[in-house]
Amino acid sequence: MAVDVKIPPMGESITGGLLAAWLVKNGDAVRKGQPLFSYETDKVTSEGTAEVDGRITIAIEAGTEVLVGQVVASIEAGAAGNAPAPAAAPAAAKPAAPGNAATQAAPIATPAATKSGAAAEVSPAVRRLSAETGLDPAALEGTGKAGRVTKGDMLAALAGQAPIKAVAPAAAAPAATAAPAVEIPSRTGRTSRKRMSPLRRKIAERLVQAKSETAMLTTFNEVNMAPVMELRKRHGEEFLKKYGVKLGFMSFFVKAAVQAMKEVPAINAQLDGEDIIENHFFDIGVAVGTDKGLMVPVVRECDQLNFAGIEKAIGDYGKRARDGKIQLPELQGGVFTISNGGIYGSMLSTPILNHPQAAIMGLHNIVERPVVENGQIVIRPIMYLALSYDHRIIDGKEAVTFLVKVRQFIEDPQRLLFGV
Repeated sequence: MAVDVKIPPMGESITGGLLAAWLVKNGDAVRKGQPLFSYETDKVTSEGTAEVDGRITIAIEAGTEVLVGQVVASIEAGAAGNAPAPAAAPAAAKPAAPGNAATQAAPIATPAATKSGAAAEVSPAVRRLSAETGLDPAALEGTGKAGRVTKGDMLAALAGQAPIKAVAPAAAAPAATAAPAVEIPSRTGRTSRKRMSPLRRKIAERLVQAKSETAMLTTFNEVNMAPVMELRKRHGEEFLKKYGVKLGFMSFFVKAAVQAMKEVPAINAQLDGEDIIENHFFDIGVAVGTDKGLMVPVVRECDQLNFAGIEKAIGDYGKRARDGKIQLPELQGGVFTISNGGIYGSMLSTPILNHPQAAIMGLHNIVERPVVENGQIVIRPIMYLALSYDHRIIDGKEAVTFLVKVRQFIEDPQRLLFGV
């Protein structure tokens, strides 16, 4: 009995997405619960799994836009697997490097060879590609009018998506008129094209929306990280043994941001039409970089969590986001975002708002810098902080005060324990 493999529902607002990749091959034996494919929407990346044991027959290729509920494969329940996948089409011949012509998959005549009739009339673009790559249009079946070879035919052949047939070399021209041979370097593979994933398209849409619909402004400050680094060094090993998670920098900044928002409540607000919504809870989004793009899982009730609870939540969300297992509700409802570009070596940036939130704080690389303390120049590990905010509802004074409060909590972390 064949069981359909369908695109699973991902949430009320999601109707379709991209079948990003198959995790099995056509004809493979699969087991119930085994991941079969990865599926990208404009919000999350997830996996589809097998409902029964059997042999899979793939119906839809990876890279195809699909709808929720669409059948993309079938599983013959109980059938033996490991059937060989359909043979791949022969790879297109590539121009051989000088002195290595024997490795070509099929002979390619020089661009001097031509077809008779309409097919001999090729566009300047085709002639240029022929000169650059050594691929003779006469070796292709043209799809243009009257069988003409088009630029698309040339590109398809060079990409291995269209067959190349052997052609007889053109007759040698009289010696008196022979042009000197000119070696033209191959320029194939200089560009590639792929469709934006739904997630990347949504990211682009939201970034443009944030820039065009808000009066965004960024203010900066710097913070001495020595006290936090010393505290982590002193208690990090004991913290790891007790809670099973490392004491990172992010938990300090989450706690500092929460405390600072309590003192500057305008940061914990958002604009809805002509109304300002003041939030009285502290669900903080922590940006996570994945190979599919930036995701912002939300750590709930950060004012109620201790440092270990924050670190565990961040670690769990980060791993599942990178593995494509994050769930849609875990990305929604944040009131403020923290993005740490410092892990990639960023020295300074102006983070873009995570709409409809009114503010986002960017962390950066820690660098030893000379600073003045008590009239003396000393070296301290310094991090630059950036706060981007919607100037329509947050004034400059409030933004600067918020960053000053964060700096004070980080430079004197014991204050976080007492809320002072």
